[in-house]
Amino acid sequence: MATINPYLTFDGNCEQAFEFYKSVFGGEFTYLGKFKDMPPSSEFPISEEDKEKVMHVSLPIGGDTQLLGSDTSTAFGVNHIVGTNISISINSKTVDEATRLFMGLSAEEMLPCLLIKLFGVLSLVCLLTNLESIGR
Repeated sequence: MATINPYLTFDGNCEQAFEFYKSVFGGEFTYLGKFKDMPPSSEFPISEEDKEKVMHVSLPIGGDTQLLGSDTSTAFGVNHIVGTNISISINSKTVDEATRLFMGLSAEEMLPCLLIKLFGVLSLVCLLTNLESIGR
């Protein structure tokens, strides 16, 4: 069965917010990475200002639920907009279930993306084309 986790985006205060959430919910971060920890990229250069921002953090808050978050970074052309800074992460235990959910939720207006793990590095791969080409 799939799990759905909230993903919160912040404007530079993600670590402070998650330290607060940790004090409320208890537990420990299963991951806390900063933009400075990313491999250098000429396509997405990280500014000195953004290097200490949180790239991703994960805090288990009970059962299979995790609170996820990150700061925005100018390197990726993303601006922080209050009110649109929450999304969901849908997690599946099998490829078949993930495929079923992905195809069921896909629509022409959505950007289909896959998260892959290769050599211990998580990568987001997105299809930048019209979904009609894959029969959707």
